[in-house]
Amino acid sequence: MSQLNLDAIRDCLEGFVPAKIATCDAEGIPNVSILSQVHYVDREHVALSYQFFNKTRRNVLATRRAHVQVVDPVTMAHYRLRLAYLETQTEGPLFETMKARLAGIATYDGMEGVFRLLGSDLYRVLSIERVPGLMLPAPPRRSLLGAARRCCARMSACTELSDLFDATLAELRALFGIEHAMVLMADAAASHLYTVASIGYAHSGIGSEVAVGEGVIGVCAREGVPIRITHATSEYGYGRAVAESARRSGMSWASMTEIPFPGLQQPHSQVALPILGESRVAGVLFVESTRAMTFWYDDEDALAVIASHLGAMMRAIQHEEAAAPAVAAPGPAPEPARSLVVRHYQADDSIFLDHDYLIKGVAGAIFWKLAREHVQQGRTEFSNRELRLDPEIRLPEHAENLEARLVLLQRRLAERAGCVRIEKCGRGRFRLEVAMKLVLQDVGPGSESAARGATQPAARPRDGSEMR
Repeated sequence: MSQLNLDAIRDCLEGFVPAKIATCDAEGIPNVSILSQVHYVDREHVALSYQFFNKTRRNVLATRRAHVQVVDPVTMAHYRLRLAYLETQTEGPLFETMKARLAGIATYDGMEGVFRLLGSDLYRVLSIERVPGLMLPAPPRRSLLGAARRCCARMSACTELSDLFDATLAELRALFGIEHAMVLMADAAASHLYTVASIGYAHSGIGSEVAVGEGVIGVCAREGVPIRITHATSEYGYGRAVAESARRSGMSWASMTEIPFPGLQQPHSQVALPILGESRVAGVLFVESTRAMTFWYDDEDALAVIASHLGAMMRAIQHEEAAAPAVAAPGPAPEPARSLVVRHYQADDSIFLDHDYLIKGVAGAIFWKLAREHVQQGRTEFSNRELRLDPEIRLPEHAENLEARLVLLQRRLAERAGCVRIEKCGRGRFRLEVAMKLVLQDVGPGSESAARGATQPAARPRDGSEMR
């Protein structure tokens, strides 16, 4: 390896200026082509996008050698890389990362439907040399280390999961200038992620879901690696296509319990970073912008540090919450005069407050337990520990996200029904505050269709977070 290494020329690998690849066949006849993507793997390896079985591909398989010329988009300096072909990957984190970025490049170049990644060709870099020629002076390099350090320090001061989520997003805005971001937690049992915090959107989207493998967020969660797109791409957008498809298929129950995703309608740059739990992906930190080429590799590196620290802080807070003692059941509370119907559907633990959808899944099962015990025993205080041990809630085997589900439930209640709230009252303990008499209705499996009429009153104005 020469004195230059890949870390010194990473700007060249951002894809802003197309690269060129030169190969020879077994007889030494040269061929030069344009490359869609040269992907940084580590200090000694790159991956090239394999999209067509053409002359370049045949030459590489025959000789296992290639030369690639890349351009620094800032200084316009040219560099030549001498490469040795190792293997082609057609699945896994490297392939999915390159597939997502290629989708963005294709959209930017007007080549959607034409560019399709067949594989990621992995190469060892044998040498790097600068091509003689004029170059522009390099501007001062910004350092994100200080911003990442201050953000992590602010996160470390948090003792509650809800505060941790809010502080993380607030510091991203204050220190990095990121205006649109969200935190999503993974529900491994249901193969989806749910939004627990967001900034910069007209509606919070708390409780909205993204399937694992869907879009930038879902691919990040499935593969456990950062996914960064620097150009707009419809393939990795979210929009409302899934909900519209469900309605056309007659899946009205699914549409009734859908919370609109809060993402930008026309994002041009996106980064999704895995939040790691003890042995799996616990969630995703997601940022986006309406401007193309907003997030470079150094932004990704800094955000990866913050996502890693977010995961560590989540684990620390959750372990402390889980160790808190259970709460003794108090005597009956005074009964309010006004009433609120709480309807529970056993099929998916969906909860409706009067005619308004609240939540479903594990968070719905948690709320049903709280509401039942409040009505039957007059309880108002509960502990995380007792929820973790209650078999009726049917927590997944790896339930490290129990506290995140409580944050989700707390925020959905705050948005949808001010008459019922959840407030912290100590480490690992919380209080159910009820301003109305709860009337419970438990609907058995298979009864959703019969119950839809009861959950859909005559049309009336609602706020922007309504189900659509």
